[in-house]
Amino acid sequence: MDHDPLRRGFAEFVGAFTLIFAGAGSVLTMAKTLGPALTSAPAIDVYGGLTLVAIALANGLAIAVMVSAVGHISGGHFNPAVTLGFLVTRRIAPSLALVYWSMQFAGAAAAAGLLRWFYPDATRRLTHLGAPGLSSGVSVWQGLVIEMVLTFFLVWVIFATAADPGGTFKSIAGLAIGLTITMDVLVGGPMTGAAMNPARAFGPELLARHWTDAWVWYVGPFVGGTLAAVVYDTLYLRTRRPLSPVGTPETGVIEPRPGDAALS
Repeated sequence: MDHDPLRRGFAEFVGAFTLIFAGAGSVLTMAKTLGPALTSAPAIDVYGGLTLVAIALANGLAIAVMVSAVGHISGGHFNPAVTLGFLVTRRIAPSLALVYWSMQFAGAAAAAGLLRWFYPDATRRLTHLGAPGLSSGVSVWQGLVIEMVLTFFLVWVIFATAADPGGTFKSIAGLAIGLTITMDVLVGGPMTGAAMNPARAFGPELLARHWTDAWVWYVGPFVGGTLAAVVYDTLYLRTRRPLSPVGTPETGVIEPRPGDAALS
Protein backbone atom coordinates (compact mmCIF):
# COMPACT_ATOMS: atom_id res chain seq x y z
CA MET A 1 0.00 0.00 0.00
CA ASP A 2 1.23 3.47 -0.93
CA HIS A 3 1.22 5.56 2.24
CA ASP A 4 2.46 8.74 0.54
CA PRO A 5 -1.01 10.23 -0.11
CA LEU A 6 -1.95 9.47 3.50
CA ARG A 7 1.11 11.25 4.84
CA ARG A 8 0.51 14.26 2.62
CA GLY A 9 -3.19 14.22 3.46
CA PHE A 10 -2.53 14.19 7.19
CA ALA A 11 -0.38 17.31 6.80
CA GLU A 12 -3.38 18.94 5.13
CA PHE A 13 -5.60 17.77 8.01
CA VAL A 14 -3.29 19.40 10.57
CA GLY A 15 -3.02 22.63 8.57
CA ALA A 16 -6.78 22.97 8.08
CA PHE A 17 -7.38 22.06 11.72
CA THR A 18 -4.97 24.80 12.80
CA LEU A 19 -6.62 27.42 10.60
CA ILE A 20 -10.14 26.73 11.88
CA PHE A 21 -9.02 26.31 15.48
CA ALA A 22 -7.13 29.63 15.42
CA GLY A 23 -9.35 31.52 12.97
CA ALA A 24 -12.78 30.58 14.28
CA GLY A 25 -11.38 30.31 17.80
CA SER A 26 -10.20 33.92 17.70
CA VAL A 27 -13.73 35.02 16.81
CA LEU A 28 -15.15 33.05 19.74
CA THR A 29 -12.48 34.33 22.13
CA MET A 30 -13.09 37.95 21.19
CA ALA A 31 -16.84 37.48 21.54
CA LYS A 32 -16.43 35.88 24.96
CA THR A 33 -13.89 38.42 26.20
CA LEU A 34 -15.29 41.64 24.77
CA GLY A 35 -18.96 40.73 24.36
CA PRO A 36 -20.13 42.60 27.48
CA ALA A 37 -18.12 45.67 26.48
CA LEU A 38 -19.53 45.79 22.96
CA THR A 39 -22.92 47.11 24.03
CA SER A 40 -22.37 50.80 23.41
CA ALA A 41 -21.32 52.76 20.33
CA PRO A 42 -18.07 54.17 21.85
CA ALA A 43 -16.99 50.70 22.93
CA ILE A 44 -17.63 49.32 19.46
CA ASP A 45 -15.42 52.03 17.99
CA VAL A 46 -12.60 51.23 20.42
CA TYR A 47 -12.79 47.47 20.61
CA GLY A 48 -14.10 46.71 17.12
CA GLY A 49 -10.85 47.67 15.42
CA LEU A 50 -8.72 45.80 17.94
CA THR A 51 -10.87 42.72 17.51
CA LEU A 52 -10.53 42.82 13.72
CA VAL A 53 -6.74 43.10 13.92
CA ALA A 54 -6.55 40.23 16.38
CA ILE A 55 -8.71 37.97 14.22
CA ALA A 56 -6.77 38.90 11.07
CA LEU A 57 -3.46 38.10 12.77
CA ALA A 58 -4.78 34.80 14.12
CA ASN A 59 -5.79 33.66 10.64
CA GLY A 60 -2.64 34.93 8.95
CA LEU A 61 -0.25 33.54 11.54
CA ALA A 62 -1.94 30.14 11.51
CA ILE A 63 -1.37 29.78 7.79
CA ALA A 64 2.12 31.31 7.82
CA VAL A 65 3.23 28.86 10.50
CA MET A 66 1.64 25.78 8.94
CA VAL A 67 2.81 26.53 5.39
CA SER A 68 6.33 27.00 6.73
CA ALA A 69 6.06 23.81 8.79
CA VAL A 70 4.59 21.31 6.33
CA GLY A 71 4.65 23.08 2.98
CA HIS A 72 7.49 20.78 1.92
CA ILE A 73 5.27 17.75 2.62
CA SER A 74 1.92 18.60 1.05
CA GLY A 75 2.44 21.99 -0.55
CA GLY A 76 0.54 23.65 2.28
CA HIS A 77 -2.86 24.05 0.64
CA PHE A 78 -5.19 23.73 3.69
CA ASN A 79 -7.90 25.12 1.42
CA PRO A 80 -10.12 23.25 -1.07
CA ALA A 81 -10.09 26.30 -3.36
CA VAL A 82 -6.28 26.22 -3.51
CA THR A 83 -6.32 22.51 -4.25
CA LEU A 84 -8.85 23.09 -7.06
CA GLY A 85 -6.53 25.72 -8.53
CA PHE A 86 -3.68 23.22 -8.57
CA LEU A 87 -5.98 20.56 -10.03
CA VAL A 88 -7.25 22.62 -12.97
CA THR A 89 -3.68 23.63 -13.83
CA ARG A 90 -2.60 19.97 -13.66
CA ARG A 91 -0.25 20.46 -10.74
CA ILE A 92 -1.82 17.78 -8.57
CA ALA A 93 -3.23 14.36 -9.46
CA PRO A 94 -7.04 14.04 -9.18
CA SER A 95 -6.72 11.14 -6.73
CA LEU A 96 -4.46 13.18 -4.45
CA ALA A 97 -6.78 16.19 -4.75
CA LEU A 98 -9.62 14.01 -3.42
CA VAL A 99 -7.45 13.01 -0.46
CA TYR A 100 -6.62 16.67 0.20
CA TRP A 101 -10.27 17.76 0.06
CA SER A 102 -11.44 15.03 2.40
CA MET A 103 -8.67 15.81 4.90
CA GLN A 104 -9.21 19.57 4.73
CA PHE A 105 -12.93 19.28 5.45
CA ALA A 106 -12.30 16.63 8.13
CA GLY A 107 -9.71 18.83 9.84
CA ALA A 108 -12.12 21.77 9.78
CA ALA A 109 -14.92 19.71 11.31
CA ALA A 110 -12.62 18.30 14.01
CA ALA A 111 -11.41 21.77 15.00
CA ALA A 112 -14.96 23.12 15.10
CA GLY A 113 -15.97 20.17 17.26
CA LEU A 114 -13.34 21.05 19.84
CA LEU A 115 -14.31 24.71 19.77
CA ARG A 116 -17.93 23.74 20.37
CA TRP A 117 -16.81 21.82 23.44
CA PHE A 118 -14.57 24.60 24.77
CA TYR A 119 -16.86 27.63 24.57
CA PRO A 120 -20.15 28.33 26.39
CA ASP A 121 -23.42 28.09 24.55
CA ALA A 122 -24.05 31.84 24.64
CA THR A 123 -20.76 32.57 22.86
CA ARG A 124 -21.35 29.83 20.32
CA ARG A 125 -24.80 31.14 19.49
CA LEU A 126 -23.62 34.74 19.24
CA THR A 127 -20.96 33.90 16.65
CA HIS A 128 -22.42 30.73 15.08
CA LEU A 129 -19.22 29.04 16.26
CA GLY A 130 -17.10 31.49 14.26
CA ALA A 131 -18.79 30.79 10.93
CA PRO A 132 -18.45 33.59 8.35
CA GLY A 133 -21.50 35.71 7.67
CA LEU A 134 -22.69 38.68 5.68
CA SER A 135 -22.82 41.93 7.56
CA SER A 136 -25.83 44.21 7.46
CA GLY A 137 -26.14 45.94 4.09
CA VAL A 138 -24.04 43.38 2.19
CA SER A 139 -26.08 41.37 -0.33
CA VAL A 140 -25.31 37.77 -1.23
CA TRP A 141 -24.05 38.88 -4.64
CA GLN A 142 -21.76 41.48 -3.11
CA GLY A 143 -20.55 38.88 -0.65
CA LEU A 144 -19.92 36.44 -3.49
CA VAL A 145 -17.77 38.94 -5.39
CA ILE A 146 -15.89 39.93 -2.22
CA GLU A 147 -15.00 36.30 -1.51
CA MET A 148 -13.98 35.82 -5.14
CA VAL A 149 -11.66 38.83 -5.08
CA LEU A 150 -10.12 37.97 -1.71
CA THR A 151 -9.49 34.37 -2.76
CA PHE A 152 -8.05 35.55 -6.08
CA PHE A 153 -5.45 37.54 -4.13
CA LEU A 154 -4.64 34.53 -1.96
CA VAL A 155 -4.22 31.98 -4.75
CA TRP A 156 -2.34 34.48 -6.92
CA VAL A 157 0.22 34.95 -4.15
CA ILE A 158 0.43 31.18 -3.56
CA PHE A 159 1.21 30.55 -7.22
CA ALA A 160 3.66 33.45 -7.39
CA THR A 161 5.60 32.41 -4.30
CA ALA A 162 5.18 28.66 -3.89
CA ALA A 163 4.34 27.29 -7.34
CA ASP A 164 6.52 29.51 -9.53
CA PRO A 165 10.10 28.12 -9.62
CA GLY A 166 11.35 31.67 -10.12
CA GLY A 167 9.36 33.15 -7.27
CA THR A 168 11.41 35.76 -5.46
CA PHE A 169 10.19 34.72 -2.03
CA LYS A 170 9.86 30.98 -2.57
CA SER A 171 11.91 30.14 0.53
CA ILE A 172 9.60 32.22 2.75
CA ALA A 173 6.34 31.64 0.90
CA GLY A 174 4.53 31.03 4.19
CA LEU A 175 5.14 34.61 5.29
CA ALA A 176 3.79 36.09 2.05
CA ILE A 177 0.74 33.81 2.11
CA GLY A 178 0.03 34.53 5.77
CA LEU A 179 0.32 38.27 5.21
CA THR A 180 -2.10 38.03 2.28
CA ILE A 181 -4.68 36.35 4.51
CA THR A 182 -4.14 39.00 7.18
CA MET A 183 -4.65 41.73 4.58
CA ASP A 184 -7.78 40.05 3.24
CA VAL A 185 -9.33 39.67 6.69
CA LEU A 186 -8.62 43.31 7.51
CA VAL A 187 -10.44 44.35 4.34
CA GLY A 188 -13.18 41.76 3.99
CA GLY A 189 -13.68 40.53 7.52
CA PRO A 190 -16.30 43.13 8.46
CA MET A 191 -18.27 42.38 5.28
CA THR A 192 -18.18 38.59 4.74
CA GLY A 193 -15.91 37.20 7.42
CA ALA A 194 -13.23 36.79 4.72
CA ALA A 195 -13.22 33.01 4.77
CA MET A 196 -11.50 32.59 1.36
CA ASN A 197 -11.71 28.89 2.12
CA PRO A 198 -14.68 26.49 1.92
CA ALA A 199 -13.20 24.42 4.76
CA ARG A 200 -12.98 27.51 6.98
CA ALA A 201 -16.71 27.97 6.48
CA PHE A 202 -17.66 24.28 6.55
CA GLY A 203 -16.39 23.31 10.00
CA PRO A 204 -18.24 25.98 12.02
CA GLU A 205 -21.33 25.77 9.79
CA LEU A 206 -21.58 22.02 10.27
CA LEU A 207 -21.17 22.03 14.06
CA ALA A 208 -23.32 25.13 14.56
CA ARG A 209 -25.90 23.95 12.01
CA HIS A 210 -25.81 27.41 10.48
CA TRP A 211 -26.16 27.34 6.70
CA THR A 212 -27.57 30.79 5.95
CA ASP A 213 -26.27 31.86 2.50
CA ALA A 214 -23.63 29.14 2.89
CA TRP A 215 -23.11 28.80 -0.86
CA VAL A 216 -21.36 32.20 -0.93
CA TRP A 217 -18.32 30.77 0.88
CA TYR A 218 -18.07 27.82 -1.48
CA VAL A 219 -18.79 29.29 -4.89
CA GLY A 220 -16.84 32.51 -4.26
CA PRO A 221 -13.53 30.92 -3.20
CA PHE A 222 -13.74 28.15 -5.81
CA VAL A 223 -14.33 30.62 -8.65
CA GLY A 224 -11.83 33.24 -7.45
CA GLY A 225 -9.14 30.68 -6.70
CA THR A 226 -9.54 28.88 -10.01
CA LEU A 227 -9.42 32.15 -11.94
CA ALA A 228 -6.20 33.21 -10.20
CA ALA A 229 -4.58 29.81 -10.79
CA VAL A 230 -5.49 29.67 -14.48
CA VAL A 231 -4.44 33.26 -15.20
CA TYR A 232 -1.09 32.97 -13.40
CA ASP A 233 -0.36 29.55 -14.90
CA THR A 234 -1.22 30.74 -18.43
CA LEU A 235 0.69 34.00 -18.29
CA TYR A 236 3.79 33.05 -16.34
CA LEU A 237 4.23 29.30 -15.91
CA ARG A 238 3.38 27.89 -19.33
CA THR A 239 4.99 30.52 -21.50
CA ARG A 240 7.78 29.30 -23.76
CA ARG A 241 9.84 32.40 -23.06
CA PRO A 242 10.01 32.86 -19.27
CA LEU A 243 10.60 36.30 -17.87
CA SER A 244 14.12 37.07 -16.73
CA PRO A 245 14.50 37.85 -13.04
CA VAL A 246 15.05 41.45 -12.12
CA GLY A 247 17.97 42.11 -9.81
CA THR A 248 20.95 44.29 -9.01
CA PRO A 249 24.35 43.90 -10.70
CA GLU A 250 25.61 42.14 -7.55
CA THR A 251 23.20 39.28 -8.21
CA GLY A 252 24.59 38.68 -11.68
CA VAL A 253 21.35 39.78 -13.30
CA ILE A 254 21.28 43.10 -15.14
CA GLU A 255 18.53 45.28 -13.80
CA PRO A 256 16.50 46.89 -16.62
CA ARG A 257 15.94 50.59 -16.81
CA PRO A 258 12.43 51.89 -16.10
CA GLY A 259 10.17 50.76 -18.92
CA ASP A 260 12.52 48.09 -20.28
CA ALA A 261 10.72 45.26 -18.52
CA ALA A 262 7.43 46.33 -20.01
CA LEU A 263 8.93 46.49 -23.53
CA SER A 264 10.83 43.19 -23.41
